Amino acid sequence: MKKILLLSDTHSHIDERILHYAGEADEIWHAGDIGTTDVSDELQKIKPLRAVYGNIDDAEIRKEFPLHQRFKCEGVNVWITHIGGYPGKYSPAIREQIKQDPPKLFISGHSHILKVMNDKNLGLLHMNPGAAGKQGFHKKRTMLRFKIEGENISDLEVIELKS
Repeated sequence: MKKILLLSDTHSHIDERILHYAGEADEIWHAGDIGTTDVSDELQKIKPLRAVYGNIDDAEIRKEFPLHQRFKCEGVNVWITHIGGYPGKYSPAIREQIKQDPPKLFISGHSHILKVMNDKNLGLLHMNPGAAGKQGFHKKRTMLRFKIEGENISDLEVIELKS
């Protein structure tokens, strides 16, 4: 079993609440717009980090993290990308690939809007953790945490951070 902390759109912001929840996870996943390597360095000091770069990330972050991460966690095929859209509105850049080879768990960021929904057509679960940073139009800072055991995703929880 793995306990996952999922966040996105930190935009160079890291604080004690984020680090607290990171310490409770087995792995930290970041869906892009990290902002600075200070954020990724702090997270990596605590637990293993899987991350992708986002549209605001500079060359230094893009050297360290890919545009897409596809991997298996336990028995779950995972795909993380920053600009991916959501069921019924996938980004044109990934639309054909996700139809041809759908993961079980598809994660994106970018919108700053927390969203978890099933894609019944492709048989996948989509997660967008919202934004954990302070930059952007969002009114609430959010992250997600959940467990993966074998092929099961469970105990999904929304974490609201104070502004």
